[in-house]
Amino acid sequence: MKKLFVISLALVVSFCSSPSQKNMRISGKVDGLRKGTLFLQKMVDTILVSVDSVTIKGDDSFQLGDNIDTPEFYFLSLDKDDGDSLTDKILFFGETGEIKINTLLRTFGSSAKVEGSENQILWEEYQSIMRKFNKQNLENFEKFTEDQDELSTEERAERLEKANQNLLKRKYLFALNFAMNNADKEVAAYIGTYEVSDAIPLFLDSLYNKLSPSVQASKYGKAFKQQLDSLDR
Repeated sequence: MKKLFVISLALVVSFCSSPSQKNMRISGKVDGLRKGTLFLQKMVDTILVSVDSVTIKGDDSFQLGDNIDTPEFYFLSLDKDDGDSLTDKILFFGETGEIKINTLLRTFGSSAKVEGSENQILWEEYQSIMRKFNKQNLENFEKFTEDQDELSTEERAERLEKANQNLLKRKYLFALNFAMNNADKEVAAYIGTYEVSDAIPLFLDSLYNKLSPSVQASKYGKAFKQQLDSLDR
């Protein structure tokens, strides 16, 4: 109960402050939105918490903000006020300064354009390559079904397993190299913590040691260190 009270109190303080007074200021437009509420949210422990909100009535532009210690992921969530229980969300990497998010009501999450966050640029680049790996995984499975007239089920299964294992190795190597090449950005610590957490501990140690001091001291840097300390070596 005490924990819930603290979170509620923090929300009251946050909502009473103007977005312009925060060190992360978010502005933008949801083209086509005439009525609804936008929420700025982030994860606190395992709870999704709203740190700011704005009600839209006719004007589809918005301003939101939060005081941020280190760059981390946020959600821009939309309640369209139309009776739909599902809430549309945009995931983005927040950091201090001015961030612009423009999108369309009809394709709220998929058409979002985020500007002003260096970590976000890197995250989008990383995700673009990850989608290519996922596409290759689907192509491997399609090849598995196409070879059914030429090979036995066991032979096809062995080929598929080998292809997927090779693809997984390439995927992990890319992720680790990408993080190491951007070790001065918090996205590198996030990748180490949540994207390749079951990689070989030696590789994870190398990545952590290459992180800049500021990244090691960040939210995801601390989570990465805690994860490394818990590994059974």
